[in-house]
Amino acid sequence: MPLIYKRIVKFFLFLGVTSFLFWLVYRDQNWNDLVKVLKEDVDYTWIWVAIAMGLVSHVCRALRWQLLTASMGYRIRLANSFMGVMIGYFANIALPRMGEFTRCGVVSKYEGVPFAKLLGTVVTERVIDMLILLGLTLVVILTQFKQIVVFLEENKEIEGKFLSIFHSGWIIVAIAGFLIAFYLIWRIGRHSSLYNRLKGFGKGLKEGILTVKKVKHKGLFIFYSLFIWLLYYLMFYVCFFCFEFTSGLGPLVALTIFVLSSYGMVAPVQGGIGAWHFMVIAALLIYLPHTPGIESMSKTFALLTHGTMTLLYIVVGALCLLIMPLYNTGLKKSR
Repeated sequence: MPLIYKRIVKFFLFLGVTSFLFWLVYRDQNWNDLVKVLKEDVDYTWIWVAIAMGLVSHVCRALRWQLLTASMGYRIRLANSFMGVMIGYFANIALPRMGEFTRCGVVSKYEGVPFAKLLGTVVTERVIDMLILLGLTLVVILTQFKQIVVFLEENKEIEGKFLSIFHSGWIIVAIAGFLIAFYLIWRIGRHSSLYNRLKGFGKGLKEGILTVKKVKHKGLFIFYSLFIWLLYYLMFYVCFFCFEFTSGLGPLVALTIFVLSSYGMVAPVQGGIGAWHFMVIAALLIYLPHTPGIESMSKTFALLTHGTMTLLYIVVGALCLLIMPLYNTGLKKSR
């Protein structure tokens, strides 16, 4: 099957899963009431604050990426780094994890950095981001243990799926099958030109992953990494002040719901749609169980908060997709 058809099939497959999850979450929602709340009961000042924080976080991500690529001897422009990041987020809305490849592809095209090396730096970024998320998870468990237990008890399917990962025999079979297939391919094709290309790609990928060891300004790199997540958290927290029913919830509550929602973003669906909403709504129901109409209000909060960030990715990502070729064409002409 040609690559374009595979991508089309994947797109509609993930779109179907995303749509189903979204329908499960909002199937009982009265949309007239939701629209009324969005028109009359939301302080949109805080939405603009969240958008500003979001943009700053993405600039920091672009700056951090510059530090990683500079350690390999490639100095990519900040404009291209930022536009690559935003185009990547835009691509993730179409296909989960497509953004990482798209981001590396466009920057490789205009900056002349090997794709494999860029992909390696992105892998490094993802590992660091996951370590920070795990650290935040530990903070939440230590400070909000009771609420986390209640959350898991109220949502047995999440607990069951999480534990099944470690108990499933299919995981062992899959890992063993992958290793056997990898060994056979290596034995059969190690003298072919394709093997040499893959070997070169793997070498570049490895170099990109190990860039973190060579970063010159390690303090600045750590600052960017932590500041990015601080801004992510604050983006979410300030949205509490958009609604009266969440405005009284404290920063630790916001951190707990933020961490849970972050795991929703890891789900293999476009932009975390459905999974992210479910995590946020379920967590709000734990903290505000006796508030009248809490389920409907929680759904409105999740829809507005996630929708704002998704719209930001679509608008800025699409603009970057249009501007990036023009920007780099202008640079060539000016030389």
